[in-house]
Amino acid sequence: MSYLVNTAHLQLGGFAFATTGWILGCIATGLVQWRVWYVTNTTVITSGIAWVGIWRACFFSHVLVSTNQRDMYCLEYSVTDSFVPREIFVAQGLMLVAMILGAMGKAASACGLGHIYQGTKHLHRILLCFTLGGLFNILASIIILIPVAWNMNSVVNNRSIYFPDSYYLPSAPQRQEVGAGICLGIVSAILFFYSGVVFLVYKIPQIYSNSVFPISSNVSVFSDGMSSGGLERTGSFSSLSSFGNPTLNGDGISNEAFEGDTGEAL
Repeated sequence: MSYLVNTAHLQLGGFAFATTGWILGCIATGLVQWRVWYVTNTTVITSGIAWVGIWRACFFSHVLVSTNQRDMYCLEYSVTDSFVPREIFVAQGLMLVAMILGAMGKAASACGLGHIYQGTKHLHRILLCFTLGGLFNILASIIILIPVAWNMNSVVNNRSIYFPDSYYLPSAPQRQEVGAGICLGIVSAILFFYSGVVFLVYKIPQIYSNSVFPISSNVSVFSDGMSSGGLERTGSFSSLSSFGNPTLNGDGISNEAFEGDTGEAL
């Protein structure tokens, strides 16, 4: 089935896009830079900037961390903490689900590409793998967009998070901006969606036979007839051995002069 290799170049590119989207999605899930907070009180947050992610909040501090070190001071939170807003703990679950679906989509599409490049007689397996891979990737794209859009809306509206005093963070920043985590999530969703569409539009090409078959002895090479089953050749010769002295059968206007000349010649 080597001819199938030339039909899957676009799907190979789709697999590369899905892989890139999955890597970016994993990075976005672990990044702390979902929201960038700018605070006015720099007593503890000496840099004046704090990063709020879906798993923890971090900032630079010369009070909580030694002045000789350039390390972030981070505090984690989970869905069990009452102060965590809904968009954050929803993002925790949905991003994990999206990464699992993305991995399943990559596995299914890799299986389909393996059947193409290794050759298989079961063409339906290629379509099945590509269909599953495309659906998983599109579903992962939609799931990623939900927490990304929700958290972006919170940033645009400058919504507050009521951290407890142990986090040393104000309930509301002076202003906040969209962080790299949200941007990577958007790019990941776009790549997943594109790869999913690429896998779903794949079709097995038709196979046409160009074989040449010999003419049967009872088939005429001079006249064709139409039958209900298609184009059928009918002959006026009993065999091709009489080809040297053929008799032409046809309907038309008789020509006496032509018949006379033919008779004399015979």
